[in-house]
Amino acid sequence: MAHAILIVDDDIAIKESVEEFLTLMAYEVKSAENAFQAVDILKNFQPDIVLTDIMMQGMDGLELTRLIREKYDIDVMVMTGYSADYSYEEAINSGASDFIFKPFRFEELNLRIKRMLREAAFKKERDKLLKDMKKLAITDGLTGLFNFRQFFHQIKQEVERFQRYSRDLSLLMLDIDFFKKYNDTWGHLEGDKVLMSMGMIISSCLRSMDSAYRYGGEEFAVLLPETELEEACLVGTRIGANVRKAIFTPEKGVQTSVTVSIGAAQIISGEDVTSFIKRTDKALYRSKENGRNRLTVAS
Repeated sequence: MAHAILIVDDDIAIKESVEEFLTLMAYEVKSAENAFQAVDILKNFQPDIVLTDIMMQGMDGLELTRLIREKYDIDVMVMTGYSADYSYEEAINSGASDFIFKPFRFEELNLRIKRMLREAAFKKERDKLLKDMKKLAITDGLTGLFNFRQFFHQIKQEVERFQRYSRDLSLLMLDIDFFKKYNDTWGHLEGDKVLMSMGMIISSCLRSMDSAYRYGGEEFAVLLPETELEEACLVGTRIGANVRKAIFTPEKGVQTSVTVSIGAAQIISGEDVTSFIKRTDKALYRSKENGRNRLTVAS
């Protein structure tokens, strides 16, 4: 796929000659005679690089550079004559990625453009890597839900918000019933399929403001901001019903299903993070003690 370049220069001869050369170099090229035309073109055209003269009527190249850097993720190379009253530092401080003096050789221009494209590709790859690393740091790789560490980070923030603004906050804790027996019977690979399915089922039952976590092993947690206990119980009941509906085939000719035990609680005045989690966890274990496959509300 050809890289795209927008040329902005009110010197028609230079603009056309640069446009012709870059087209021959297999770039996709558009051009504008002033900064205002360039701004209009950018509404519908996403170049990899904007190549702009500094000295232009109306809006000069540095103003255009600042505007582009504020509104778009596009690199800018500015052009100026040797006698112009602009410095390299001014161009860079305005957001330009490079600076070239007129008259220049086309070969030099092409080398500078290629360098800018390489640097942009490296930056994009680095940013993606950092984003992926950040996601890995807070995400459980098997279920796709947030991990234990992120749960504690988020619940602390939500409890602080409750303490400051008295906004409703509920918590669900879920545990897959007899999961050890399932693993012992069918093997851990089949158990992992159940865990992956749990991640999808829980996520499908939540609103955009809710968040789900793999709390550990076969245990999960769901944070429900702006949610009273009654509504949280409806969410938990829906998750439990959808889990029961899921059919697994651990080996050919065998179909089976699993259930979950659930504890539900709404935070109360004066309660801290540890107490809130313990109270919900106790409700979960009462569900297990009373026969599993049920939801229990915390006292």
